[in-house]
Amino acid sequence: MSDGVDRGYPRTVALDGGAVTLRPMARVDRDAVLDFSRALPGHDLLFLPVDVTRPEVVDLWVQAIERGSVNTVIAERDGAIVGYAAIDRGQLDWSAHVGELRVLVAASMRGKGLGRVLTQEAFALALGLGLEKMVAHMTVDQKGAIAVFEGMGFRPEALLRDHVKDRDGRTHDLLILSHDVRRFQSQMDAYGVSDALER
Repeated sequence: MSDGVDRGYPRTVALDGGAVTLRPMARVDRDAVLDFSRALPGHDLLFLPVDVTRPEVVDLWVQAIERGSVNTVIAERDGAIVGYAAIDRGQLDWSAHVGELRVLVAASMRGKGLGRVLTQEAFALALGLGLEKMVAHMTVDQKGAIAVFEGMGFRPEALLRDHVKDRDGRTHDLLILSHDVRRFQSQMDAYGVSDALER
């Protein structure tokens, strides 16, 4: 992981129905990430700013990882990618304290706790990177994802009506949730949780 964030990868995590391995995404994962993205329902991709089913987009993603502006953790099972979490810190100086969180999970792994594990992993990375705020985008009908994020303290911040258009030309509302990472870290420090986690 870039920026000196060390989460002890690779790491195996037990889930309902079996374990997955978490590790950082690297250039060698390009084709596997494309395969994973192309297997997802098109509606799952609407909250992303770019189409990750296109090779040139994944190439730019890999370059951003190597530059250090994006951190991505992939979840693998039996040699196949079954999910990922990415934190995109972008290139804007005025928003360097903000990271955009993106989490995608294979249909076969939904309801097994992987989305929550990946979101928690990204949150830990955000704390390690010194981010103060995280935002996440999703369409309003992605109720399971919204529940996971709200369960971790994210709150709705904006609703953009008819903001994304699917491949059939239908528009969808986009919900933006946010989380005050700095406040969360302060609460952990106040209760001694940070010290306990470092032991």
